[in-house]
Amino acid sequence: MTDHESRVDCDVAIAGGGLVGASLALALAPLGLKVALVEAVAPGGGVHPSFDERTTALANGSARIFRSLGIWRHMEREATPIRRIHVSDQGRFGVARIDAAEQGLEALGYVLPNRVMGAALWQGLAAASGIQVIAPARVLGSELAGDVRVLALEHSATTQQLRARLVVAADGARSLIREQAGIAADHWPYAQTAIIATITTQRFHDYVAYERFTADGPIAVLPLSDGRCGIVWTRPPEDAARLLALPDEAFLAELQAAFGFRLGRLLRAGVRSAYELALSRSERHVAERLAIVGNAAQGLHPIAGQGFNLGLRDAASLAEVLADARAAGSADAGDAGPLKAYADWRAEDRRRIVAFTDGLVRLFGSPLGVLRGLRSVGLLAFDAFPPAKSAMARLSVGAAGRIPRLARGVPLAGDR
Repeated sequence: MTDHESRVDCDVAIAGGGLVGASLALALAPLGLKVALVEAVAPGGGVHPSFDERTTALANGSARIFRSLGIWRHMEREATPIRRIHVSDQGRFGVARIDAAEQGLEALGYVLPNRVMGAALWQGLAAASGIQVIAPARVLGSELAGDVRVLALEHSATTQQLRARLVVAADGARSLIREQAGIAADHWPYAQTAIIATITTQRFHDYVAYERFTADGPIAVLPLSDGRCGIVWTRPPEDAARLLALPDEAFLAELQAAFGFRLGRLLRAGVRSAYELALSRSERHVAERLAIVGNAAQGLHPIAGQGFNLGLRDAASLAEVLADARAAGSADAGDAGPLKAYADWRAEDRRRIVAFTDGLVRLFGSPLGVLRGLRSVGLLAFDAFPPAKSAMARLSVGAAGRIPRLARGVPLAGDR
């Protein structure tokens, strides 16, 4: 090994400072590792709340991760609890309900604006030691060089290189780092488009999250602060384009017809946006001195609100195996042993969640009358069967296989 090869700039270089990448950096901060976080957009200040901000449904396990990272206090004022979940099938008699109180839970989860989570994470990063934030910077790629992986980036109009024991790809579904490492990703389009908007309703949501299945796709209505609701309305692409072009009054009328009057009249809609839905999965979670997290590892249909929660567990799991390796005396964050442990752990969690989510899409997305009848019976059976509700409640707290310590509120080894 040459002196050039042995030089190391950091233990872990994270490509992508979105919600998952930033969470991973913050989780690693107490471990005594030198961490570099490379992000394309500089941390912003003065971003004001707007009516149309994007939101995410957090499982209880995800909320506990943020508590464990010490940043939940920056979020909780704008975190809207989900006290009940109401599932129905348009034109059918089947209805299922899950109540947090019946399951002995304070909430089944929380709904948060993404800007609130991002601001809290950047506050935490600013106060953490051992983390170098490089932003704005564009990641150009990575390659192995002896006992390190070199991350190339463009920052301040110059090309730079970071030599890291471990590079983490947190750079999204079309991950350049993953592709350059030769890790393929499967991609299955659902031929569906999700319309996103914030609405004001006549009746207070009473902290109920609704999932309404229709012949053209599901509608999720999530409770937000100040009595507002966020919607994710899944439609065929050509119809989504038509709905996006409608005036607000006509859009609300069609949404009302599909959703019903459980919240009274729908009074106002914010700016609408849309994105195509697909299931994507990386072939592997790791390569030599490389780990893959978040959307770079998998992208899910939003039907069950599991995508971000699964990605956050990627970050918590990777931090845990690195903490355990460090506690056992390993000084090399890119060692093959911890990476294999991470890959094995994530493969099982992802398998369960993908099977659950994709199964819902295929069952409730089917126009076949016999399946629609069966799922109505299934909803009634679910509503009358307490163990099934308990299983769903456990899923809502992130209980899919082994749960990361951070998601249980247990500090990682080496935490102060």
